[in-house]
Amino acid sequence: MVRFLIFCTEMNRAAHKDMGDGVMKLQIAKQLIECVERRAAETGLRAVIAVCNAYGNPVAVHVMDDAFLVSYDVATKKAYTSVAVKMSTMELSKIAQPGQTFYGVDKLDGGKIVIFGGGIPLKDGDRIVGGLGISGGTGEEDHALAVFGEKVFQELIKMQ
Repeated sequence: MVRFLIFCTEMNRAAHKDMGDGVMKLQIAKQLIECVERRAAETGLRAVIAVCNAYGNPVAVHVMDDAFLVSYDVATKKAYTSVAVKMSTMELSKIAQPGQTFYGVDKLDGGKIVIFGGGIPLKDGDRIVGGLGISGGTGEEDHALAVFGEKVFQELIKMQ
């Protein structure tokens, strides 16, 4: 993981100044996606990687070769969900099971909410500036890749 962070943080230092206003910018989203794609490829995962802004609107979506067709829709919904509920979709999945507090939440919001792992809110300090959604493997695999992406994102914004 350290070598990925080194690669990602040295990619394009000038672009990191774009995060200064606390808004998810395309350049940051593209760099994050590139790092996550490299990690996914190393693990053999063919994924769709989506980054949205703090309002849940897509900033960038990347489809790896041979990714599942359905993964596009799922990845964008995971990114949206993580921003909408202000937690990872893995966390949400636990409290959205039958008998739990948020059971049925996935039926709200026109079907845009998903309750399986792979979505993580991206924060600058305590402020959510966007969301990352990964789809292509199991919920656990997608979540692990999203956690990696969150760490990369934190390294990217430190460099501003």
